[in-house]
Amino acid sequence: MVALVQHMMSDVSSGASFSDALRRHPKHFDRLFVNLVDAGEQSGALDQMLDRIATYKEKVESLKARVKKALWYPCAVMTIGIAVTMLLLIKVVPEFENMFQSFGAELPALTQMTVSLSEFAQRYWLIALGTVIAAVLLLKISMQRSPNIAYRMHALLLRLPVIGDIMHKSAIARFSRTLATTFASGVPLVEGLDTAAGATGNKVYERAVVQTRQDVATGQQLHFAMRMTNRFPPLAIQMVSIGEEAGSLDAMLNRVADYYEEEVDNKVDALTSLMEPIIIVVLGVLVGGVVVSMYLPIFDLGAAL
Repeated sequence: MVALVQHMMSDVSSGASFSDALRRHPKHFDRLFVNLVDAGEQSGALDQMLDRIATYKEKVESLKARVKKALWYPCAVMTIGIAVTMLLLIKVVPEFENMFQSFGAELPALTQMTVSLSEFAQRYWLIALGTVIAAVLLLKISMQRSPNIAYRMHALLLRLPVIGDIMHKSAIARFSRTLATTFASGVPLVEGLDTAAGATGNKVYERAVVQTRQDVATGQQLHFAMRMTNRFPPLAIQMVSIGEEAGSLDAMLNRVADYYEEEVDNKVDALTSLMEPIIIVVLGVLVGGVVVSMYLPIFDLGAAL
């Protein structure tokens, strides 16, 4: 970061504008950031524009973090649970199996099933792990190279219960916040829609915003163009319509963003509260089932004695 700032200082000292200096580092400053700084320089209100950008970035990054929490929290906990179960099957169960062979008695059905799972895991765990990793990498590469695959995966995410609703509301909030920021900064609406399309974080909504941009470019009102996509909820469309009629589109878009960001917060909290007991039960069944099945023969032996 120090080297980056020094390069920018050198560019500005040599006569380049601040926005031009930023534009030379696309890996660190996206197009929206550069365009807003450029608009601030041209209007003579760079300080206000930087403050607006900082507020925008804080809200967007906070929203991204909440959505990631909703997606990764249950996945991470379940992954740990499966890993612990596999460790028990591969390392612990074989030790018990050797001990059970000395009993010379028939094992309970649950114990036999666990031993069979252990033998299967010992033989194929490496193949299974490699298959999962390869599938994840293949899916990631396919989504990066094929817009159609990325679109279908994002559409599938939107259909998931609870998580899909969070993704819907997150995309609308990010679209509204980005468009409000660009429009309030003096960026033309059509250009602002172009930027907002990439900020939605979802290919389905990105395509819907691109369609909206095309309709607005032909003279359609924003709220009507949004309605034609069949993607935006009636509340958002109605608030945009009010903003257009009142001449306060940026303020109304910010209200839309505030509303849906709060909705995302509520949904994430509800999902976390719902998932915690479910995860505890699932982990208890996985880990507890293995442990109990290993001690059943010992209990039977103790009862026989």
